[in-house]
Amino acid sequence: MKHLALSLILVVAGCLPSKATESRSTSSAAMQSGASVAAGQSGDLEGLQAIPLGAAYGIRSSWFDVYFTNPASPLATQFTGGADFPLIEAIDASRLTVDVAAYRLDSFELRTAFLRALDRGVRVRLVMEADDLESSDVQALLRAGVPVISDGPDGRMHSKFMVIDGDEVWTGSMNFTYSGTYFDNNNLLRIRSKELAADFTSEFEEMFSERRFGPNVVRNTPFPVVQVAGRELRVYFAPDDGAAGALEELIRQATQSIHFLAFSFTADDLADAIMNAAADDIMTRGVMDADQVQSNIGGEFDAFRRAGLDVRLDGLAGQMHHKVIVLDGKIVVTGSYNFSASAEERNDENLLVIHDPQLAAAYLSEFSRVYDSALP
Repeated sequence: MKHLALSLILVVAGCLPSKATESRSTSSAAMQSGASVAAGQSGDLEGLQAIPLGAAYGIRSSWFDVYFTNPASPLATQFTGGADFPLIEAIDASRLTVDVAAYRLDSFELRTAFLRALDRGVRVRLVMEADDLESSDVQALLRAGVPVISDGPDGRMHSKFMVIDGDEVWTGSMNFTYSGTYFDNNNLLRIRSKELAADFTSEFEEMFSERRFGPNVVRNTPFPVVQVAGRELRVYFAPDDGAAGALEELIRQATQSIHFLAFSFTADDLADAIMNAAADDIMTRGVMDADQVQSNIGGEFDAFRRAGLDVRLDGLAGQMHHKVIVLDGKIVVTGSYNFSASAEERNDENLLVIHDPQLAAAYLSEFSRVYDSALP
């Protein structure tokens, strides 16, 4: 069997059945090889499974499912077989509650999944960015009686998460849109944990019930450190929890490697921490969204290149929309949080720092795919 990178390419290309629900095992030896392609080091991939999809690929462990979009798939233009499929299945399996924080929503399939849940007696609630309230899908939900709360004038409600039945969380960089699901590079992570769900529910209630958005927030995460299957998860919401300082400290603690995928990167202090690590011979690679590099004021791409870092522009027609850092092949940073002052100070954002070599290896496989198609 070939290494993990080839296994994932087969999933991405649709060589596995696009509508299959069962997973298939991938050998640990193959996965170890694939992790070393991305990381320059081995990773712990024993027991992971590939999740077959047509226009995305997924990886499952005993405690997480993670999905990566694939804009290169021929099925992407048909809006089928994407990372929204397992999310819709989870909504269809909901019994009690579905709470949604959505920066954007324009998916007819997700809309109808919410309406099916509502018809079953499930409580469905949304918090939205105000600029998107007029979309036809949001208006259809409002007409059906789904309560939708929008943010205020300061900052943006930029979080992207769902909490289902108070015991599972879906989050990552993927907006709940056709473009986010099928044309952009994104990740979507599913974790079952009542404590993690309580954290995200607390953030949701702060926005939905208390109408607190942007800088008008309080620090009230009930479980800032969560243990799931023996793995440590640290939970941050911005602007509440000082995510920038925590990320800078993590970078300073890196000893082997830093890989990052950044849609927007304008945070000077975080960039300085990365460049200092690279100067200390920490192997550092990155990919940034080309359109954002060209349009951002104060972006860090040129500074990275001047410092000699191996940082590339993406080669995608859509957006390279990830907000991911992988440290030492064992720590994953992911969520809605762009590496910017706006994310830290003004927007409503969510961020997870997860200590797990298996999850890190899954994200490194995605890094390798994006990096290999980027412009050197």
